[in-house]
Amino acid sequence: MALTLHFNSVSNPFRSRCSENGNVNLTKAKNLFRISSDLTTPKARFVVKRSETLAVKQLERPLMEYMSLPASQYSVLDAERIERVDENTFRCYVYRFKFFAFEVCPVLLVRVEEQLNGCCIRLLSCKLEGSPIVVAQNEKFSASMVNQISCGNGQGDSSSQQLSSDAEIEVTIDIPFAFRAIPVEAIESSGAQVLDQILRLMLPRFMAQLAKDYQAWASGDTSRQPLGSGKI
Repeated sequence: MALTLHFNSVSNPFRSRCSENGNVNLTKAKNLFRISSDLTTPKARFVVKRSETLAVKQLERPLMEYMSLPASQYSVLDAERIERVDENTFRCYVYRFKFFAFEVCPVLLVRVEEQLNGCCIRLLSCKLEGSPIVVAQNEKFSASMVNQISCGNGQGDSSSQQLSSDAEIEVTIDIPFAFRAIPVEAIESSGAQVLDQILRLMLPRFMAQLAKDYQAWASGDTSRQPLGSGKI
């Protein structure tokens, strides 16, 4: 039997939407309260795009052939930061960074999609590690990332090819209560700066590791051993 409340002289804002003859169903009212709460939670959105290119000397085995390898033959590049989950999926431990007074360490689960002249790295999920208040945000944010890796001919130089990375990250967060006195624009600006700094550090390093791995592969090294040390 459903529990109902009767309202006679008291005005109820939910009455017109979920009542019949003055009766309010508590389940419906609870859902409406939840929706109202969600709509009033302020959010911040960070979007960052960055591109990097690197000229790579063409060796006996061409770069295009290296970029066409199936994901199952990829080196993890840096065993301190990247671990293989399956043939196409990898877990990446991003460098710790500070956002306002909090230290954050994102852990990314990404999938590699093979393409004709390279690959596309897509974010499947992101988990935040750090202090309790940082960990609590795992249920209150969403993130997407795409990193398009490709190679093409160098500008007028047949002895080299150009390795390119085009990355885009988008993050949307519920602003914690402690930060709601700060203008949303200021939070979004700070968040975008942090993400941009991460890409400025990681993309060139990733490209250099990729070029180094290509050189090892082109020289006949089929071990696919990681070459990175986990350091910037």
